[in-house]
Amino acid sequence: MRYVIYARKSTEEDDRQVLSIEAQITELQEFAAREKLSIVASFQEAKTAKEPGRMKFAEMVSFLESGKADGIISWNPDRLARNSVDGGKIIHLVDRSIIKSMRFPTHWFEPTPQGLFMLQIAFGQSKYYVDNLSENVKRGLRQKIRRGEWPGWAPVGYVNNPKTHAIDLDPEKAPLVKKIFQLYATGAHTVYTLAEWCTKHGLTSNKGTNISPSKIYFMLQNIFYLGLMKYKGEVHEATHAPLISKKLFDQVQAVFKQRGKPRKKKKHSFMFLGLMKCTCGSGITAEVQKGHNYYRCTRKKGPCAEKHYLREELLATQIKENLQTIALPDEDVQKILVGLDNEQNDAKRQAQSSIGQFKTELQAVENQLEKLLDFFLADALSREEYAAKKQKLLTKKLELKEKIFDVEKKGVTWVEPAKEFILSLNEAKKILTNNKLEETTPFLKKSGSNHRLHNRRLTFSWQPPYNFVAEGRANAPENLTYSDWLPGSDSNRRPIG
Repeated sequence: MRYVIYARKSTEEDDRQVLSIEAQITELQEFAAREKLSIVASFQEAKTAKEPGRMKFAEMVSFLESGKADGIISWNPDRLARNSVDGGKIIHLVDRSIIKSMRFPTHWFEPTPQGLFMLQIAFGQSKYYVDNLSENVKRGLRQKIRRGEWPGWAPVGYVNNPKTHAIDLDPEKAPLVKKIFQLYATGAHTVYTLAEWCTKHGLTSNKGTNISPSKIYFMLQNIFYLGLMKYKGEVHEATHAPLISKKLFDQVQAVFKQRGKPRKKKKHSFMFLGLMKCTCGSGITAEVQKGHNYYRCTRKKGPCAEKHYLREELLATQIKENLQTIALPDEDVQKILVGLDNEQNDAKRQAQSSIGQFKTELQAVENQLEKLLDFFLADALSREEYAAKKQKLLTKKLELKEKIFDVEKKGVTWVEPAKEFILSLNEAKKILTNNKLEETTPFLKKSGSNHRLHNRRLTFSWQPPYNFVAEGRANAPENLTYSDWLPGSDSNRRPIG
């Protein structure tokens, strides 16, 4: 009687079960020699038998059906099948006498009703083992999620710690990933330019491959970087350290939302397009006339009194004049930053009283989460309602934790925005010095608001560096100028707030 050898290991990974097939082949050849069995072919593969569709298994079945062999030698019935389809296929071949014999070093079989019954039991046990293993794995994953541990591979910027089985920040990649969020939040980059930026700065995936634009798109919307995790449609708290703040994440999502609006393709590049609107509320469009760029109202909201075109060179001159009124030299910037640092130290001592309020609100959110879970367990809420309400509460909890962190570690939150604003005034100085007018549109969007074109003049409001009422800065003047931060400086400078 002619036999084929079938050996299988359960994983395709080369670094796992590397000796399994070799050991099976050796044992089966020795078994065949002892039993004086004739071997005419050998089939081996690294594929799970949980689902049908194994190529080598199908080749073996075709080999047997063609009459080139009469039986199978395998280590155990679970090597042949762990699913009902393949198991039924083997039994059907035995019923048709295509398979006349099967020999296992660890299992007895004869082509009799009793032998077929025992083979069916063996295949059933194999399937039960896989099904039970799957349930155990799922239960383990759910328990990890409850503990706030991510059960899969870490995204770019994090690494899986093999010793603690936790997710740690990658000291090399984490700063670069954070920079991606910061760059996209400015509105000056797309997922395509950021993919090029990653290649230029050597940022790759955790598998060492280049980061594609689609990967950037997924990263920028992944709440994992906030210290949260989404598993099977439900948001959970996580124990890994957040890489970015919620404020930065929200800024990125706002850019996504803005860019999600349909836009017409432009044939020409206009430096100030998208910066302003008309006083009637319509947008401003641009066109080329006699070799010059002109800006005008689109009149999409009806008749408009603004009937004149504004030439780009004249608009550039107006913008330069506005920048000159607030441009801040390097030496003044340094003096202001020193003053802000001194105020920040004083503010840290005064801000501790607000921590108690934040912690009280945080405890209230914790109580709401517990009540929400009780309602869900009592079948008072559907899973969809529970998941939606839970996500809102977890987002609120994250915001409160960030506020407490800001107060404890950074002092009151108006100082950092004030520094950013002062640095932006220095940026205006650099734009003028280097004559880089193409940088004025993103700068004015960031530093100003309510940009309007009226009577061929650009008007807008400079953004205040912080909200004193909201942030609780005591004794702050209503009309603050940057000269207030400069001891002994000229008090006649133009207000920026």
